[in-house]
Amino acid sequence: MTEQIEGHGGELALAALRAAGVNEMFTLSGGHVFPLYDAAHKTEFPIYDVRHEQSAVFAAEAVAKLQRRPGLAVLTAGPGVTNGISGLTSAHFNASPVLVIGGRAPAFRWGSGSLQEIDHLPLVSPVTKKAATVFATDEIPAAVRDALTTALTPHRGPVFLDLPLEVFFSTGEADAPAAPDVPVVEYDPEEVARAATLIAGAVRPVIIAGSDVYAADAVAALREAAEALQVPVFTNGMGRGALPPQHPLAFAKARRTALRGADVIVVIGTPLDFRLSFGDFDGAQAVHIVDAPGQRATHVEATVSPAGDLRLILSALADHRGDREDHSGWVADLRAAEDAARARDAEEMAAETDPIRPARIYGELRRVLAADAVTIGDGGDFVSYAGRYLEPSVPGTWLDPGPYGCLGTGMGYAMGARVTYPDRQICVLMGDGAAGFSLMDVESLVRQKLPVVIVVGNNGIWGLEKHPMRAMYGYDVAADLQPELRYDEVVRALGGAGETVAKAADLGPALNRAFDAGVPYLVNVLTDPADAYPRSSTLA
Repeated sequence: MTEQIEGHGGELALAALRAAGVNEMFTLSGGHVFPLYDAAHKTEFPIYDVRHEQSAVFAAEAVAKLQRRPGLAVLTAGPGVTNGISGLTSAHFNASPVLVIGGRAPAFRWGSGSLQEIDHLPLVSPVTKKAATVFATDEIPAAVRDALTTALTPHRGPVFLDLPLEVFFSTGEADAPAAPDVPVVEYDPEEVARAATLIAGAVRPVIIAGSDVYAADAVAALREAAEALQVPVFTNGMGRGALPPQHPLAFAKARRTALRGADVIVVIGTPLDFRLSFGDFDGAQAVHIVDAPGQRATHVEATVSPAGDLRLILSALADHRGDREDHSGWVADLRAAEDAARARDAEEMAAETDPIRPARIYGELRRVLAADAVTIGDGGDFVSYAGRYLEPSVPGTWLDPGPYGCLGTGMGYAMGARVTYPDRQICVLMGDGAAGFSLMDVESLVRQKLPVVIVVGNNGIWGLEKHPMRAMYGYDVAADLQPELRYDEVVRALGGAGETVAKAADLGPALNRAFDAGVPYLVNVLTDPADAYPRSSTLA
């Protein structure tokens, strides 16, 4: 006989969440979702609360990305849900298995004008894999399990459930929930064999591995495939660190040389979007390996595009036994370009200029960050430098906003990362523009004893907009911030600590103090507003 459980809607929902391996909730207090708080409080299920709902969703997304399992955000009805939509949208673009449970105005008087009465589903459906209202208390555990199964099934992504007030607060009975049963997406062996033959026979192949490689727990399989076929590897997103920087096939600095010279470009677990020239590789053949058929590019035609479980596909590539070209000369050419670029970067990261150049900040960070530190990028221009100068050596330690490019992820990601790793360094790299979105949630970190280090690159402008606009029009508008604003004083007022650094020689000591502080600590670095990250266009 199937075990039965009984309780109010919050207790039934929490039982299904626990069965799926969810260990915490992120929320901002609201009466519509009190039953979940009650269930969590009575069973010592951790609750982390924030000052803006988008931070709750970003925190849940950080947990989902880092731990490869569902993250949970609980939002009250109406504005609670709408405030979380940017977080949901980022999770959608990042393929993060986030469940948002929303409160909802009572169904029995729907249309009468209850507090915060709005139908959330038309708003969240475009950016979720599943969005539904649960209208019966007994159905809550099955609905939660079904939603989590959907979130975890490749191609992963966020899901949303809301519960009318009377459904949440009523008592029900249901079968005890089981863990989600996530199906394996099978691949076509012929497509994988074609891909393997093409890669092995290429003269100058290149692999670009993205976030889905980490999400699919396929890092080891990627290494095996790269080593078996002797193909140089570049990474983006959470693919960073899949091969440690010292690996002979790991590259970061010679990407432009590689993409211009390659005859076969293998893109694994990341879309052919603006970060990869929209898949237009100047005549090189493209192999696009994705975790589900729906992820195949439709705007450009790849030579072959295997779809399915990435571990299985990469293992099959590693097992390829056909003829293969000698790629050693190509690897050596890229290594020479890599070493030359590394030497140039080392010089920039040691620059003694005042005002401080952003590159110098990353030179100092490289000295103090541990190998397993989690670095979080929340910004535009300043975070672009992070992508260039920081090289994660451990997979699953890099969090950035992803292709949606939403600012304001910083404090939520920091909360989720600190909850995930209580003993690691957590470092948020934040532009001064991005600081305006979420810095108030330092108070949440202080209050809940979640120390992190925040490094603000403070140039007093919107760097990605000011310089291009001046280049286009000869002037700029709406692109200036207060110069030398004391973001460190904001953090101190919220209970943390911090300091402003104006000279390059003071950076190292300031960072050491920050990582030793044991409280949220902001290092406010005054940087040169004339120093802009080089790019052809911010509007690509």
